[in-house]
Amino acid sequence: MSKSSKSERMVDQIWNFFASVKLSVVILLSIAATSIVGTVVPQNENPGLYLNNYGEFLFSVFNALGVFDLYHSGWFRFLMCLLIINLVVCSINRLNATWRIIFPKTPQFQAGRFKNAGSRQEWTMDAPTDRLKNVYESYISGHFSVHRTDATENGFIVYAEKGRWTRLGVYAVHASVILMVIGGLIGSIWGFEGFANIPEGESAGKITLTNQDSEKDLGFLIRCNKFSIALYDSGMPKEYRSSLTILKKDQEMVTQDILVNTPLKVEGVSIFQSSYGKIPGKSFTVKFIENDSEIEYVKKASMGEEIPLPGNSGILVVEDFKASFSFRGVTLENIFLCRLSDASGETENIILPVDFPRFDKMRGGKFIISISDVEYKYYTGLQVSRDPGVPVVYAGFLLMILGCYVTFFMFHQQFCVELSRQGGQTRVTVSGISGKNKPGMLVKTRRFARRLKKTTERPE
Repeated sequence: MSKSSKSERMVDQIWNFFASVKLSVVILLSIAATSIVGTVVPQNENPGLYLNNYGEFLFSVFNALGVFDLYHSGWFRFLMCLLIINLVVCSINRLNATWRIIFPKTPQFQAGRFKNAGSRQEWTMDAPTDRLKNVYESYISGHFSVHRTDATENGFIVYAEKGRWTRLGVYAVHASVILMVIGGLIGSIWGFEGFANIPEGESAGKITLTNQDSEKDLGFLIRCNKFSIALYDSGMPKEYRSSLTILKKDQEMVTQDILVNTPLKVEGVSIFQSSYGKIPGKSFTVKFIENDSEIEYVKKASMGEEIPLPGNSGILVVEDFKASFSFRGVTLENIFLCRLSDASGETENIILPVDFPRFDKMRGGKFIISISDVEYKYYTGLQVSRDPGVPVVYAGFLLMILGCYVTFFMFHQQFCVELSRQGGQTRVTVSGISGKNKPGMLVKTRRFARRLKKTTERPE
C-alpha cells in the first residue's frame, strides 16, 4: 500500500471517529458528569475549607485534577473543544446529502405521493378548466418559488412547494451550540474576575483575582470619589453607592455612580458594587496601662509601625483591622489585630476592640493595651470582571432561538392542485404532504385551499 493511500486511510479513520454519534454521547455524558461534580463540590472556595472537608490526600488529588475550579480546568476545556470538533464534523458529514435535498437541480413531483394524503380538500367550480389553471398558476407563481404544471388526460395538475430550506434549522442549532461553547472558552481563557477595596479619595489600578494570590493590572485607575450608605430604621443597609472616576494616563475617562445592580462598564471591563466596609485612618492612639501601678503611657501610632512598650519591655505591631470579628462565639466590632513580642522575642497574637478599652486585661500581661482616637472612613468593595466571550454567547443564544423556531415550527410543504373536467364543471382537489407535522400540514392545506377559492371569486 502506498504512503498516500495510508495517509488517506488515516484521515478517513480520524474523520469517522469525530463523526461518530457514540463520541457525541460520550462527550455529553462526560460534560454532564463534570457538571454534577461541579455542583456537589463547591467551586472557588477558600483552600482551607477544602483541606478541612476532604483531608490532605483528597485535597491534593482534587487540586491536581482542578476539581475546585472545574470550568477553568484544562481537561474541561479539552472536552469543550472535542464537542466543537464533533459537532462541526457531524454537521459537515451530513450537510452534503441535506444540501442536495434542499437545492435539487430539478425538483421531482410524484403524483402517487398525494393520492392518499391525509391533508385533502375538494370542491367543484362552474368554470372552464383552462381558466382555472391560469388563475391558479398566477397565484401559485407569486407565493411559491418552486412550481410546475403537468397536463393529464382529463385536465391539469399544478405542483407547488416551499420550505425545503427549513431542513437547515438543525444546522443553525448546531452552530448556536458551537458559538456558545466558543464564547464560554473565550471567557474562560481571556476573561478574568477579581475584587478591589478602595477607600474614599484613593485609587487602585490593580485587582486581586478571585481565589488566587496574583494581581492583575487593569490598565487604568479606579478612583473612589465618595461612598455613601442609606440605612433602614432597623440599621440594616438600604442602599449603598460609590461615585467612581476612571483615569487613564492622568486623564478622566468617565465618572459615574454605581449601585449593586448598576455597574460601570469601561473598555470591556464591568465594575460592580459588591460590598463596603470601614477602615481606620492613618494614625491612632495606643494606650498602655501598667497593671500594678495603673500608670498610663500614651503613644501615637499607625498601621504596621513597630511600637516599643514602656521600659523597652517588648514591641507591639498593629497589623490589621476588622470591622467585625468572632471571638469565642461572640461577634465584636472594630477590632485591631496585633502582634506582641516581649523582650525575649516570644510572640503572641492579640486583639484590641476599640469599643472595650479594658478588654486586654483578660490576657493578664504586664500592660493593659488599648487603642483609641480612631478616625474611620469607608471603603467600597468592587467586583471587577471582563468576559470577552459574552457577545459570542449572546449571538449563539439568538441563533439557537431562530434555529429551534425553524426546526420545530416550520417545515417543508408540498401541494398538489388537480383540475379535472366533469361535464361543464371542474373538480378541484388540493392535497398537501410534509415529512413532519401532519396536523400542521392539514391546517396549511385548508388555508391554501381557501385562498385558491378566493382567487376565482375575484372579477377578471
